[in-house]
Amino acid sequence: MSATAKNSPTATSLEAAPALPAPAVVEAPSADSASGRPVHRYAPEAGVKMVDLLDGDTRRQINCLDHGFVALLDVMPRLVPAGHTADQAIVQAARVSYGAGTKKINEDRGLIRYLLRHRHTTPFEMVEFKFHVAMPIFIARQWIRHRTANVNEYSGRYSVMPDRFYRPTVEQVRKQSKSNRQGGGETFDLAADVNEKATAEAFVSFLEESEKLYEKYINLTEKGVSRELARIGLPVSLYTEWYWKIDLHNLLRFLSLRMDAHAQEEIQVFARAMFDLIRPMVPVTVEAFGDYEHGAVHLSKLEIEAMRSLVKGGSGELASDNKREQAEWQAKRAQLGL
Repeated sequence: MSATAKNSPTATSLEAAPALPAPAVVEAPSADSASGRPVHRYAPEAGVKMVDLLDGDTRRQINCLDHGFVALLDVMPRLVPAGHTADQAIVQAARVSYGAGTKKINEDRGLIRYLLRHRHTTPFEMVEFKFHVAMPIFIARQWIRHRTANVNEYSGRYSVMPDRFYRPTVEQVRKQSKSNRQGGGETFDLAADVNEKATAEAFVSFLEESEKLYEKYINLTEKGVSRELARIGLPVSLYTEWYWKIDLHNLLRFLSLRMDAHAQEEIQVFARAMFDLIRPMVPVTVEAFGDYEHGAVHLSKLEIEAMRSLVKGGSGELASDNKREQAEWQAKRAQLGL
């Protein structure tokens, strides 16, 4: 690059990668080396102390529902310079640098916020998390729709399914939502309505009866029915487990949907636990996620036009005859205090 281009205001603002330090160790190629070339091992810069983000913990776990949990098993990067977090790997990737990022932490924070705000997502893929999760099968079926992770689930073909079922309390039984075909709405009025109380109790009793199928399942497997077939009679309230590894970018997409108030309440419990576990690993990213995504209001073109109408003294009505769009716009107006 010429001196003129280097100093031009249109030149890239990304820092050039500095020269690598001298290797701490140069290992001769092993007898079975495929490349036949020596391995250059680089130590941290002199005086730089590396710390473990998990402080040597083998897992950090938050229990969910009655028998479930979310456990953080590992994070990449695991070792970071003292005073830094995994946010550093995002900055490093964004600057295409081998160093520890900028010298000032506040500059790194500004860069991460810029990247998230403008949806430059690739640097966030440089951070990964590995979780161990136990949840009811009906939650796992929602969860697996996020096809951006590496998953290995407990197999009912090879092993006997554990005797663990999710059963909400009578107070937790929800009615079908009147505005959302997918979801549940308010809970039943147990104190003031005898019929509603009876319905909620009947549902819990129904779950209790379905759990008794487990005894038949065990009995049939002991008589020779294959585990892969015997399991199909078990209800989806049964718990399953899996290991789930995902990068930070796709994890944020998962959390933005599953921490949303419109998500099923049970999966929100797991999403919030996961959010709490990653917060100390990437605090700057989590802060930006709250400011620009999870706690933000996104407006469509029609909604922006309605906002302009309000500013000019108009009605602020949405130019759409779609009832769902109208309801969503009214909800956003309420959130914005309009």
